[in-house]
Amino acid sequence: MNSPTSTPSSIVIATRESQLALWQAEHVQAILRGRGHQVELLGMTTKGDQILDRALSKVGGKGLFVKELEVALEEGRAAMAVHSLKDVPMELPEGFELACVMEREDPRDAFVSSRYATLDELPQGAVVGTSSLRRQALLQALRPDLKIEPLRGNVNTRLRKLDEGQYDAIVLAAAGLMRLGLQDRIRMKFDPAQMLPAAGQGALGIEVRSERQDIIDALAPLAHMPTWLTVTAERAVSRCMGGSCSMPLAAFGRFEGTSLHMQAAWGDMDGQKSLVRVQASAVVTDFASANALGEALAAQLQAAGAIPATKA
Repeated sequence: MNSPTSTPSSIVIATRESQLALWQAEHVQAILRGRGHQVELLGMTTKGDQILDRALSKVGGKGLFVKELEVALEEGRAAMAVHSLKDVPMELPEGFELACVMEREDPRDAFVSSRYATLDELPQGAVVGTSSLRRQALLQALRPDLKIEPLRGNVNTRLRKLDEGQYDAIVLAAAGLMRLGLQDRIRMKFDPAQMLPAAGQGALGIEVRSERQDIIDALAPLAHMPTWLTVTAERAVSRCMGGSCSMPLAAFGRFEGTSLHMQAAWGDMDGQKSLVRVQASAVVTDFASANALGEALAAQLQAAGAIPATKA
């Protein structure tokens, strides 16, 4: 293994083979090559990519998108894995860590439709596609009349299903559409006050083995600390709630100066409880204060009636 102070001679990035995942990995590859590193990609298909006929919440959750990549890191076939941070489980296996979080793209959700310009224009009982329980809960709080139908597959597959008329509209992450040059498909971006984003949405996280200090050092210049602190707080909310694909949970923060303003929302899977929304602010300057704010917000959620997954 390279010594802690050496520059890696060649870096291999493990990545899923979807168009968006490859864009993200190639983005990191280009930046690292610009800094003088030799970088190659190792494309892989994960279980999350293979199982498309069931909701993630039914087949294992977010970890299905990262497990094979982590095996490649563990076996030394790759030095890092680039992830959409919202797909990364809140707890990483022992020996793994997030070595870098890059500057966030637009974190909002996008309304995509061939016929309607806004959510309000949808007729009574319109069919909206999403497999995200978070989006489902927030959409139904806004429009209880809508019929929410499952929607899996990569971005282009989802757009094709919309264009075929299977849905009146679908909801996707704005960041993915923008990264793929598909921003023209966005009819409107939801204000976070309406559709609160998922923890980490729009941010890229780079996972490594903890002992690879050479890789950690190579990634340090790519990190964007305001984004990293923000998503740390968001992920702390999720971690404290036992958040996963099986819980409708949103957490989103914005910096104003050194103060991080956080909002979170929790939905009841059984529809017995109303949507719970809370907010809090604190001065955040390091990971400890970011985690503390996220934990405080999770405590507020629970005090307002939200039920952590471990107690559900």
